[in-house]
Amino acid sequence: MRALRLPGWGLPPVLTDVDQPAPRGLEVLLRVEAAGLCHSDLHVLDAGPGDMPFPAPFTLGHEVAGRVAAVGPAVTGITVGDRYVVYGPWGCGDCRRCVAGRENYCDRRAELPWAGMGLGRDGGMADYVLVPAARHLQPIGELDPVQAAPLSDAGLTPYHAIQQCRASLDDGSTVAVIGVGGLGHLAIQLLRALTPSRVFAVDVREEALAVADRCGAHLSTRLSPDTGRVLRAASGGSGVDVVLDFAGTGSTVDLAAASLRADGDLVVVGNGGGHLTVRKPGPLPPGGRISLPFWGTRPELAEVIALGRSGALHVEVERFPLSAAHEALTRLRAGELRGRAVLTPD
Repeated sequence: MRALRLPGWGLPPVLTDVDQPAPRGLEVLLRVEAAGLCHSDLHVLDAGPGDMPFPAPFTLGHEVAGRVAAVGPAVTGITVGDRYVVYGPWGCGDCRRCVAGRENYCDRRAELPWAGMGLGRDGGMADYVLVPAARHLQPIGELDPVQAAPLSDAGLTPYHAIQQCRASLDDGSTVAVIGVGGLGHLAIQLLRALTPSRVFAVDVREEALAVADRCGAHLSTRLSPDTGRVLRAASGGSGVDVVLDFAGTGSTVDLAAASLRADGDLVVVGNGGGHLTVRKPGPLPPGGRISLPFWGTRPELAEVIALGRSGALHVEVERFPLSAAHEALTRLRAGELRGRAVLTPD
C-alpha cells in the first residue's frame, strides 16, 4: 500500500510503498477514504531531532475517516464495511483520564513515544491505517467521509476550546475568532450553533474573511494595527468576552490580550510561537484567564459528528488525491488553501 511517511527528522516526506498491516488482538484496519492536512503536520515536518517527544519514522495524518477493512480476533461490535472517523490523540488507555475519554490529557502523555495517530504512530495519509483499539472509532453513518475526517481535529479542537469557556458565552456576549483557516471557520459555525454570542472574525486574508461571512460571523475585519480598536468598538468599548486565537503568533496573541474584556477568557489554540509575559499588572486585563487547550475528548468527538450529521457544520474543503499530497502540503504552507485540504484515494 502507499503511505506518506516522514523518514526522519529534518527530512522531506516521502510517498512510498509499505506493507499493508494485518490487525491483531483489539486492532482495527480501516481503508482510508479521507485524510485531512493541517498546520500541525507542517510543525512535524519542520521539526528537527529532539524537537518532538516521539521518534521518526512514521506515516503522517491525524484526521482520518474510512471503512473497516478487517478486525483483530478480539474485536467485538465492529462490522467490516462500516464507516468511522478516528479519534486521534491516542493515550495510554489505562489512566483515569483515558478511561473517561479524555485521552488528549492522558496522565502518562510524557511517557508515551507518541502523541497520537500520525504523531509518532502511523497515521492515515495512506491507503490503510491500523487503529489500535475500537474505542478510537466514532461511527459517521451517511456523513461524507471527506466532511467527517476534518471534524476529528478541525472541528473537535475548536469545539473543545469553546466548551472550556461556555460560561462566558451567554446572552449579550462577544467573541473574537482570530485566524479563519481550517479550525477558525468551523469555530465560527460552532459558536453560531451553540451560543447566542456575537462573533467577530479576524484574518490577514480577504478570502478568509469572505469564508467567515459565509460561516455566519457578525463582523469580519482584516488584521491591522487598528484591529484592537475595531474589536473594542464593536463590543461596546469594553472589549470582547472571549478571544479564540487560532494562529498563536506574537502579533495575534498581543491583539488578543489587548482586545479582551476584564474577567475575559483568552484561549490560545494555534501553535504560532507567540508568547505573553504573565505578571500583575501585565498584558491581560484584571481577572483575565488564559487557557491552552489541546485537541478534544472522545465524547466531544461524538457531539461534533452529530452536529456534522445534522447539517450544522460544513467544512470548506479542497480535495487532493493521495498522489498529490506534496502539492497539498506546498499550498498549505503557502497559505493558499481555503478551509481544509483533504486527501482522498486516487
